[in-house]
Amino acid sequence: MADKKSAASGWPIAQGDFHSGDVNSPVAVVTMGSHLDEKGLCDAGAALCGSCKTENLGLEKVVANVISNPNIRFVLLVGTEVKGHLSGQTFIALHKGGVKEGRVVGAEGAIPFIENLSDDAIKRFQEQVEFVNIMESEDVGAIKAKIDELKAKDPGAFGADPMVIEVKEAAGGEEPAGEARALSGELALIHARMKIIEKMVTSIGYRDKFAAGVYSGKIEGLMIGLLISFILVGILIMR
Repeated sequence: MADKKSAASGWPIAQGDFHSGDVNSPVAVVTMGSHLDEKGLCDAGAALCGSCKTENLGLEKVVANVISNPNIRFVLLVGTEVKGHLSGQTFIALHKGGVKEGRVVGAEGAIPFIENLSDDAIKRFQEQVEFVNIMESEDVGAIKAKIDELKAKDPGAFGADPMVIEVKEAAGGEEPAGEARALSGELALIHARMKIIEKMVTSIGYRDKFAAGVYSGKIEGLMIGLLISFILVGILIMR
C-alpha cells in the first residue's frame, strides 16, 4: 500500500460547494460548472468532489484543500466549462505557468486574478499534483472508472507536510459557502468584451488624432507654400 500522511487538522480547511470522501485517496475531482453526483463520486473513492465556477476565489479554495492534504496527487477535471470564467482552463494555466503580477499566466477567463495564494503555495500545488483533463464528460460511470485508474497509480503521499493557507472571502461575506458570487459567466464575458471595445475605441481615437494632425499639417504646408509663391511673384513684378 502507498505511504500516507495525515491531512491538516479540520481538513478540508476551505468550505465550498463540494463533498469530501476518503482523506487517503489520491484523487480530487472538480466538476467545473456541472453538478453531478458528487457524493457518489466520493463514495467511489475520491477525496473531494465538487464544482468550481470561478477562476479566482473558487480556484483558490480547491488549491487550499489540495495542498493541505499531501495524499492528493491527482486533480481530475470533468464536467462543463463555465462560459466567461473558464475556470478549468485557468486551473491548467496556473499549474503550468503560475502567477505574474497577480494574474494567472496564460489564463483566458475574464477575471483570473489570485489574491490568497503565495508563490510557495502555487509551487507546492504544481509539484504535488498531476492534472487529468476529461472536461465535457458528465458520464458518472466513466468518471468513476477514471478514479479507479488513478487510484491504481497512487504514488503515495507528497513528501512534505500539509501546507495550510487562509482563503479570505470578499467583504460582506454573506454568500453561501463555496459559491463565490463574482460575476455570472455571461456577465463576465460581457465585461471582458467591453474592455476590448474600450481599448479599440481608445486606439481609434489615437488614430483620429494622428490623422487630424497630418491633415492640419498638409493645410498649413499648402498655405505657407502659397504665401511664399505670392511673395516671389510680387518681388518679380516689382522688378
